[in-house]
Amino acid sequence: MNISKSINVSGRLLSFDCPRVMGILNVTEDSFYANSRVMDADDIFNRADEMLKEGADILDIGGYSSRPNAKGVSIKEEIRRTSHAIDLIKSHFPKALISIDTFRSEVAESALRAGAAIVNDISAGKLDAKMIDFITANQVPYIAMHMRGNPQNMQKLTKYTDIIPEILFYFSKLMERLRERGHTDLIIDPGFGFAKTRKQNFEILSNLEFFKNLESIILVGLSRKSMIYKTLDKSPSEALNGTTVLNTLALSKGADILRVHDVLPAVEAIKLTSKTLN
Repeated sequence: MNISKSINVSGRLLSFDCPRVMGILNVTEDSFYANSRVMDADDIFNRADEMLKEGADILDIGGYSSRPNAKGVSIKEEIRRTSHAIDLIKSHFPKALISIDTFRSEVAESALRAGAAIVNDISAGKLDAKMIDFITANQVPYIAMHMRGNPQNMQKLTKYTDIIPEILFYFSKLMERLRERGHTDLIIDPGFGFAKTRKQNFEILSNLEFFKNLESIILVGLSRKSMIYKTLDKSPSEALNGTTVLNTLALSKGADILRVHDVLPAVEAIKLTSKTLN
């Protein structure tokens, strides 16, 4: 069954009748893919400009690396990094749609003041008890990802009885909680690479169509991840072709958003896949 899906973003209706592309901008020094790191003003401007010209619908700004065993970052520093980037992008590209990649409500609040319009939370509210209250009070679109633990210990938490039903239940409980507070603009992310083994990542991708039963927008973040480059015995810098292959499979199984480091290949994958499926 085809379900027309859209979210209200700052009074603007964003439709997902056709899949969208989210471009990754990491204002961090230790993200797993070195070419995604943009720390100074020129780099931030140039990367944002390139992504928007290539067709990015959303720019995702993150100031805290969530790779396995990543070092922690203070709230103050995360706010400094992300707010600076958002201010800079909005000053040059006022119509750009920006999401803030954070699990901290204080960072999300600061980012929204700076011009972000969507919150992308790897913990779905589990690492900051105030996040759900903030999201529902402000009725801001919310990307909730499935993860166990935190970036420092998540890869020790990969034992599941039956991973697909467990993740579906995780999201159904969250959706119920949000709906009780009148919040419906939810995007779900199965969390490839977060508290999952490589085998489990491929199992989730193979069964991605089951997440359509939640009748929610589905975001897929596969870009250059270890499930690709380790399987191919390559490095993250050599994983673009593998990323495009898996993104195409994800689109065929119902993905609504591709979160990527490389925008143009994702845009092209959507155009060709949409032509094929329609």
